[in-house]
Formats: sequence, C-alpha cells, structure tokens
Amino acid sequence: MDFQVPNTLAEQIANYLAERIMTGQIRPGERLQEATTANELKVSRASVKEALYTLERWHLIEITPRKGASATKLDAVHASELYDVYMHLLIMLARRLCERWQEEDKAELLLAVEKVTGQMQSKDANIAAVVEASFNVMEVCCGVVGNPYLTEALTNFKPAVSRAYYLSADRYRQDLDRTGRFFTRLTKAILARDTDDSEALVAEFGAHQKELIQQALASSA
Repeated sequence: MDFQVPNTLAEQIANYLAERIMTGQIRPGERLQEATTANELKVSRASVKEALYTLERWHLIEITPRKGASATKLDAVHASELYDVYMHLLIMLARRLCERWQEEDKAELLLAVEKVTGQMQSKDANIAAVVEASFNVMEVCCGVVGNPYLTEALTNFKPAVSRAYYLSADRYRQDLDRTGRFFTRLTKAILARDTDDSEALVAEFGAHQKELIQQALASSA
C-alpha cells in the first residue's frame, strides 16, 4: 500500500485498517494481531498499537485485556445503539447551528449541501462519494458551531456510521431521493433558525436510517 503524508504513520495505519473494517474486508469479531499487521505493512508494532487505540476511539474495534483487539460487532442491537447516540449528537449540532450561524457562514453551508444533493441526483450515484459529501456537510456545520467537544464526538462516530452506510449501500442508494429532501428541508429550517423543526427532521431521518441498516443486517444474517 502507498501511505500518504501529512498524516502520522499511526494515523495512516488506522485509516487503512478502518477502510478494511468499513468495507467488510475485516469482519465483525475478527481479531487484529499487532505482529501480523506490523509485518504485513512493514511498520513497527508501536505504530500499530497506536493505530489500534485510534480505531477503538472510532468505535471500530474493541480492545480486551489479555485478548487483544477485534472488530466490533454490528448487529441490530449495536446498530440501534450507535444511531441513537449519533442522532442525539446531530440534533445538538442542528440546534446550535440554528442559534449560531451568521450571514458570512451561509454561502459555505449552502455550497456543502449543494454538493451532496448533486451527488445524490447523479444517475449512477457513488455511495462512497455521497457518504463523504454528507460528512463534509457535518464538518462545515461543526466549524460554524465551534464546539470542539461536539466536533470530536461526531468525528469519532464517522467511521462507525460510514461502516453502517456501506453495509446498507443498496438500500441507501434506493433512498437517495428521500435523503436529498431531508438535506433540503433541514437547510431551510436551519436558515430560518427553527430549532424545533430542525430537531424533528433529524430525529425522523435518523429513525429511518436506523431502520434501513437493521433491515440490511437482518437480510445478511
């Protein structure tokens, strides 16, 4: 593999392993051996260990004393718990955004939403590109809100949520029209500073997304 700067070596290893977990190349429950990974990537075990701690923070692996690291489970229960917490964080972000956005923020917010809705309208929508553009909207919103604790929490959830999206890619692709409408309606609510409508839209969207993922998990069981 070809590691790229400017990320640290440990971050590059974490990103590489995260992609393999998110795309199912490393399956839920599968062990990640420090020595094996270090040999495979021709890096030090210390760098791999640091990368594993990052993956644990991203909710992609769990590290158990005397047992080591393994990819986290992703069944209906875990998916439900993941989305319950993630959507509460997004609701907080939406409410703070309603309160804090300024006129100079408007153009960047609208451009981010335009990019993701444009990706969704493509005839052969690339799910990876749609997911990345969706998270870019979140990142722009985090920058406007300016709460470092909320930003960190949401950033740490990104890989686990991406994993869920990839798992339910077929259902998600069929649902892009609805997702596009969600972004459009949420943008209008936020620009109107309507916190109640923004919260309701995120809660409704989150519940629907959770249902899609649970359906995908049930069909693959």
